[in-house]
Amino acid sequence: MSKHISILIIGGGTGGIMLASRLLKESDQLNVGIIEPSDVHYYQPAWTLVGAGTYDYDKTKRPMKDYIPKGTNWIKDKATAILPKEKTVETVSSGSFTYDYLVVAPGLAYDLDLVPGLKEGLDKGNVISIYTDPKKAWSAISSFKGGTALFTQPTTPIKCGGAPQKIMYLAEAHFKKSGVKKDTKIVFATNGGVIFGVKPIKETLMKVVDRKGVHVKFGRNLVKIDAEKNIAWYRLGDNQSEYNPVDLPLEKEGDLVGIPYDLLHTAPPSIAPKFLQASGLLNEGGWLNVDIHSLQHTQYPEIFGLGDVAALPTAKTGAAIRKQVPVVMDNILKLMKGAEASNYGYNGYSSCPLVTEYGKMVLAEFDYDSNFIPDPKLKRMLVFDSSKEHWRLWTFKKYGLPYLYWNYMLKGKDV
Repeated sequence: MSKHISILIIGGGTGGIMLASRLLKESDQLNVGIIEPSDVHYYQPAWTLVGAGTYDYDKTKRPMKDYIPKGTNWIKDKATAILPKEKTVETVSSGSFTYDYLVVAPGLAYDLDLVPGLKEGLDKGNVISIYTDPKKAWSAISSFKGGTALFTQPTTPIKCGGAPQKIMYLAEAHFKKSGVKKDTKIVFATNGGVIFGVKPIKETLMKVVDRKGVHVKFGRNLVKIDAEKNIAWYRLGDNQSEYNPVDLPLEKEGDLVGIPYDLLHTAPPSIAPKFLQASGLLNEGGWLNVDIHSLQHTQYPEIFGLGDVAALPTAKTGAAIRKQVPVVMDNILKLMKGAEASNYGYNGYSSCPLVTEYGKMVLAEFDYDSNFIPDPKLKRMLVFDSSKEHWRLWTFKKYGLPYLYWNYMLKGKDV
């Protein structure tokens, strides 16, 4: 294998594979490489449904070799460093690779140490995360006998910011069905000040919160977890408020407030992968420093970012990547022809399928300015207002989106 790759992609996730597929459809003569160590590719958006007992975990994974596009130089290894001035990427065992253009799309990494006690908690049966072990999440939810069910999230950016409340809504539905709802207090503690930042979606979700009797604590910044005593500790933010208050036996420790729990679900704290830390490519917040519209790096014009690792003020979702990939591809092809990377077409589009019941869903589609921008194609499904709960959206989430992912997105086809 050549040690020089014209278009080198770090990461065989949604962004990396989708971009490689589209580039090679454009021209099978392009020299495209992907650095990706994994044997398995996961469809992680379905892990919420796995955690709610309504999707088979094994159906979320497929062999990576079946989706690395034909004609791609697959470097089955881990990237360990990027040397942007030398246009070089180092790997664990395959040596160094030089590039003309680099696309950084490794996703994000989890750092459990950012919430002391979380690692110990996840080793127990009553602290769960659909992000790391959706099968365990379903085991805990399905065997829950009542008490305080606390759903929370860290202060770092996370994949699909709506997922912590999606699994809460489905857990409530299961508690109701299993008969333990009457003995359960459901609490949602978030560092945010609203349930969702897009107004029509927020209005619908507050009705869902009312219907389900969820107690919401806004402005709660998760600081640590006492896994032995089953207490989650928070520092109160300036945006603190409460909705649907319930009587909870809160704890105090200095300026921290503790919420005792019988079941705790959280997303893990997230960071850019460690090999990027010393690259000089990250911004002050620790994410890949790119122009938010062109996805081109602010300092190195031959480098682009895709997906979760990019410093973009929008939700980190596969739907966002679907809109980012064409912009990155167009800009790289322009640079290859000696032109400027003049495509500034990414408007921050992201999408969050918010499952609210077994059989109901809201689809939040929005841009950088939190405008609600539903896809006109939804009308073909007879969905005329996707800000409202609809059973057709549920079927789209459970059956349509996985099909489109495996058969269209990853193969570089338009959806």
